[in-house]
Amino acid sequence: QVQLVESGGGLVQAGGSLRLSCAASGSFFSINAMGWYRQAPGKQRELVARIFSGGSTGYADSVKGRFTISRDNAKNTVYLQMNSLKPEDTAVYYCNAGVVTTTSYLVELWGQGTLVTVSS
Repeated sequence: QVQLVESGGGLVQAGGSLRLSCAASGSFFSINAMGWYRQAPGKQRELVARIFSGGSTGYADSVKGRFTISRDNAKNTVYLQMNSLKPEDTAVYYCNAGVVTTTSYLVELWGQGTLVTVSS
């Protein structure tokens, strides 16, 4: 069974940095796009950043210039480097990936979520 395991959340002061990691484990054929979403209390889940298998990336306007998404295909891992954090970045961050299974199905997977809290 394929799963995504996240790490790296925590409490940080405004202006600080955090790095999130998400590793895919289990048996699968390949991973297409990987991304990070976040959900703040009382708000809908939103896309933060996405990276495709070829390396192209996309970001929400609110994080452009502050966050950087990257991936290590050999480790089946995606990272989110978050700099210049603001209190409004406080949310549960979820990893997301499009995984092609060994039976050629494309499935969408989610991590369990990791809490990022930015204090003012």
